[in-house]
Amino acid sequence: MKQNAKTAVLVFHPHMEASRINARLMREAKGHEDEGILVRDEYAALRSNQIDIPSEQAFVKGCDRLVWQFPMYWYSCPPLLKEWEDLVLTYGWAYGTHGDALKGKELMLAVSVGSAGENYHHEGEFGYTVDELLAPFKATSNLIGTVYRKPFILTGVSSGMSDQSLEKAAKDYSSCLQGDWPAQ
Repeated sequence: MKQNAKTAVLVFHPHMEASRINARLMREAKGHEDEGILVRDEYAALRSNQIDIPSEQAFVKGCDRLVWQFPMYWYSCPPLLKEWEDLVLTYGWAYGTHGDALKGKELMLAVSVGSAGENYHHEGEFGYTVDELLAPFKATSNLIGTVYRKPFILTGVSSGMSDQSLEKAAKDYSSCLQGDWPAQ
């Protein structure tokens, strides 16, 4: 990680109060705020059911690295992340003519997946890998000029991840956030 780099961790979980996995990962990230890791619970930050577009744009523009943390819902993301992309990543700001506000920043996804990892391959139950299901995010990264990094993926979280496994995952997430992010 670049010296003094700021990392914005944007957490998109509609039911954080009921979350065990994403809540633990968010707490782990918050434990490093003094090291330049800035965490925002996007559902909690939502005021009067409106995304504060200028505030969101300023927040991510002021950081060097971006993390979109979310549980996989129906092979995609929670609805607020999609709405956030639609409203915040605007033409002329994030892409298109003069749209270079995020160009060159690193983007990593941190995704929790309910089903076991072995279900996510071409011969598995779902017929796709998790990386393939995340392709729209990679395409978005290409459009907005960010450098897409290898996602942090936890699979099998609905099948009762043990406390020990969750603590190891949280420490792995912490190391990932603080370290160099490998290319996709």
